[in-house]
Amino acid sequence: MPVMSKPVFIHAGAHRTGTSSFQLCLAENRGLLDRHGLDVVYPGRDGVPGGRLRMPMPRPRHGAKRIPAFAADLRAHLSKLAPDPDRGLVISEENIPGPMHHFYEGRFFPASARRLAVLAQALEGRAQHLLYVLRPYDALYVSAYRKRAEDNPVPPFAELAPQFLAMDRGWPALVAEFRDILRPETLTVIDYARRGSSAALLARLVPQLAAEPLAEPARLVNLSATDRALEVLQARYRAGEELARKEWQEVIAEHQDDRADRGFAAFAAEDADRLRARYAADIETIAAMDGVTFL
Repeated sequence: MPVMSKPVFIHAGAHRTGTSSFQLCLAENRGLLDRHGLDVVYPGRDGVPGGRLRMPMPRPRHGAKRIPAFAADLRAHLSKLAPDPDRGLVISEENIPGPMHHFYEGRFFPASARRLAVLAQALEGRAQHLLYVLRPYDALYVSAYRKRAEDNPVPPFAELAPQFLAMDRGWPALVAEFRDILRPETLTVIDYARRGSSAALLARLVPQLAAEPLAEPARLVNLSATDRALEVLQARYRAGEELARKEWQEVIAEHQDDRADRGFAAFAAEDADRLRARYAADIETIAAMDGVTFL
C-alpha cells in the first residue's frame, strides 16, 4: 500500500484567517491527536513549536512537466514526517495554493492549479476532508499589504489599489480547483466571520474530535502592527536598512499602544464597496457549487 494512502485532513488557509493560531492549536493538542491515531504537520512559522513541514511547490514560471518531480519530493517529505500508513494525517499550510505577493500584480494565486496537482499526486489518493476559510476581498488585500509591510519595503497602498480592484479572478475559481484537482471526499468552505475559535475549527476539520476537550491557544501568535509601527518600519526600509525578524518585531511591540488610524492602508469607500459586492456575489456562487459545503 502506498505510504500516503491514509486518511488525510487538510487545512489550507486561507492567508490572513488565523492560520498560525490554528497551527498553535494543533501543537497544543498534539497529544490528543496522537491518541486518535493522527499525525500533525505544519510549517514552523511565527514561532509555532513543532513545525517541520516544507512543501516544495511550483511557481508561476514552472511548467506542468515539473509536477511529477515536485510531487515526488513532497511525497518523500510527508512520508518522512508521517511514515506510519495506519495513522491519519492532519496538514495545515496556507501556502498550498500559493503566496500572497502575486496580489500586487493583480494575479490571484497564479500557480494554484499546478500546486494542487503536486499535492494530489503526492498524496496518492483523495483527502478525507479539506477545509478552507475565506476572507472578504477588501479586508484580505489590506491585511496582506500590512503583513508584507512589516518586513519588506512596499509602495504606497494607493499605487497597488488598482491591481487589487482588477484582480484576474477570485475565490470561486480557487474553490473549484480544490474540488476538481484535489477531489477531497468533503470540501468545506467557511466565511471568515463564521470561523470561530481554532479549537472549533479543528473539530470541524476532524469530526472524530468533536466531543474532545480541545485546548484553545492562550497566547496571540501574531501581534498586528499599528499604523504608526508600519510607518516607522517603512521609513527605515526606505533608508536602506535591513531588519532581522527580532528587530522589526521590536518596532511593532514598541508602538502597539498607538492605535490611531493614520490611513496607512485603506480603500476609497466606493472601491471597498465594489470589493464587498464582488465578495457577496462570489460566496453565493460558491454556496451553489456542487461538491462544496459552504458555511
